[in-house]
Amino acid sequence: MVDTEDSIYIERIINGDNNAYAFLVNKYGKMAYTVALRVMRNKEDAEDTAQESFIKAFQKIRSFKNNSKFSTWLYTIVYRTAVYNLRKNKITTQQIDDDITGSHTIEGINASELELNDKLLSKTVKEAIDKLPRTESLLITLFYINGNSVAEIRKITDLTESNIKVQLYRARKKLKKILKTTINHQLNIEF
Repeated sequence: MVDTEDSIYIERIINGDNNAYAFLVNKYGKMAYTVALRVMRNKEDAEDTAQESFIKAFQKIRSFKNNSKFSTWLYTIVYRTAVYNLRKNKITTQQIDDDITGSHTIEGINASELELNDKLLSKTVKEAIDKLPRTESLLITLFYINGNSVAEIRKITDLTESNIKVQLYRARKKLKKILKTTINHQLNIEF
């Protein structure tokens, strides 16, 4: 269950090689930020929370037990830190803004068009996920985007497995409805 590569770096950190932590930050940084963003709903606050979580994880690395994946342990810290910061600061939320750019050369038109379509689709899905309630947004991200199991999500969020399954089911239905409405609006046609 434990990633052997992670274990090697964790052991190096425990033995005093603080530079080994950069590997774990690089490997899990993007998803830690995404988990924080799903709770915080604000880029700057999510960045601060992810950074704070990595500091906490580094300080508590000796308490990590190899009975679960490091990512599950880390995302638990990120989730709890984000919830704590959200409650403490009563932070306001905002949407994710993606900067969509493309190539302006004639040769790059087809590639840019495909890239633009991918970015628009990605942006549409992210915006739809952002419209879900915080917990459902987080569960969709952890389960479908990060590939965490229901058992891992239970460890991260302290929700029961049945509650996670019910909320994922409801979130999928809501997400489908949001995407259908968004696409209908964008295309100005009905399915």
